[in-house]
Parts: sequence; C-alpha cells; structure tokens
Amino acid sequence: YVKRLGPLIVYAEDSGIVRAFRNIPGVETASVDRLNLLRLAPGGKFGRFIIWTEGAFKRLTAIYGTLKSGPPLKKNYRLPRAIMENADVARLINSDEVQSVLRPKLDPPKRAVTKKNPLRNPKVMAKLNPGFLKKRLLRQKAHEKGSEEYELVQKSKKARLEASKKYNKEHKKGPATFYKKLMGAFEAAAAKKLEAKEAEEEEEE
Repeated sequence: YVKRLGPLIVYAEDSGIVRAFRNIPGVETASVDRLNLLRLAPGGKFGRFIIWTEGAFKRLTAIYGTLKSGPPLKKNYRLPRAIMENADVARLINSDEVQSVLRPKLDPPKRAVTKKNPLRNPKVMAKLNPGFLKKRLLRQKAHEKGSEEYELVQKSKKARLEASKKYNKEHKKGPATFYKKLMGAFEAAAAKKLEAKEAEEEEEE
C-alpha cells in the first residue's frame, strides 16, 4: 500500500506541532536539526511543498552558514558553490569563440543496404504488397477445420459441384456431347476408308 505524501512541516522547537499534525494522513513533520533527504525529496523528485516555521528558517543560517562566512555550529564546512558562473550551456556552445575552434561536423559513413528477397522474407513482401500477410492468414485458416473460412470454402465448393452436376444433366446428354461428336467423326472417317478399300478390292477382281 502506497500512501500519498502531503506537505512537510519543518520546525525548530516542537511546541505541540507533532501532536497537532500526526493524525493527518500524508502530512509529515521534521526538525530542522535532523533534516532527511528522503523527506525533503521523496523518491529523488524535487518539488515537495515544505512549510517552514520562522524559527526553523532562522536556524538554517546557524547550521549551514552563508557563502561569505562559515556556519557557527559546524567546523570546516562551506556551502557548495556553482562550478560555472554562466549556466546557459547552449549559449556558450553556440558562441563565436567556441564555434571558431570546433572542427566541422563529420557525416556518418554510408553503408550499403542489403537487398532482401520478398519471396523468402514475408516482412519485405508485406511492404510491397500490404495485404499479403492477411491473405496468407486467410489461406491458412481455410485449411483449418472448424474455422469460419473453412466453412465458407466448403460451402462454395459444394455449390460449385451442384452447379456442375446440374449443367451436365442439362447439356451433356445424348449424342450432342463433345466426346460423342468427336468419336462419331472418327467412326465416320473409318467407315469411309473401309468402303473405299472394299471398292478397290472389287475392281481388282
């Protein structure tokens, strides 16, 4: 369970402050002599709402001192100073003094792009043909029993076979069929050859 944190009250002397705020969820109290970093910036994030009493604020100078003089309560301690006088780094980098010394920007070397075969690489084929992966998935599902695509394929196949049977019954009966016409032509030609051969044999006799 994570409890939401509220304001932090920093005091110099506990004149009933801890007892007054201990029942309020999220509100914490801390003594200025025992400040904790986890209380000031919980989770390493700055920006917590801190309420300082007047005595605690005056006590900070005695504990940490100023930039000109050291703290009376600590020995050999100085407040940390900023390393850079000008914190605008972007302005320093873009200044004429720095840019005149810098070397020109180098372009990265060009690398040869390897060509991939779309017939073997489905991702490349999907770029060339956006509907390729979806069509392949539908074809796979068409062979899986129990899927909707399989049922549609079987239904269309059944309808196609029934239409073929109906057409064969109507148009492929009797001597009007293509195969029977073809065989009839061969039989007629064979009969003519036989008659011609018999006629030649009679003339010779």
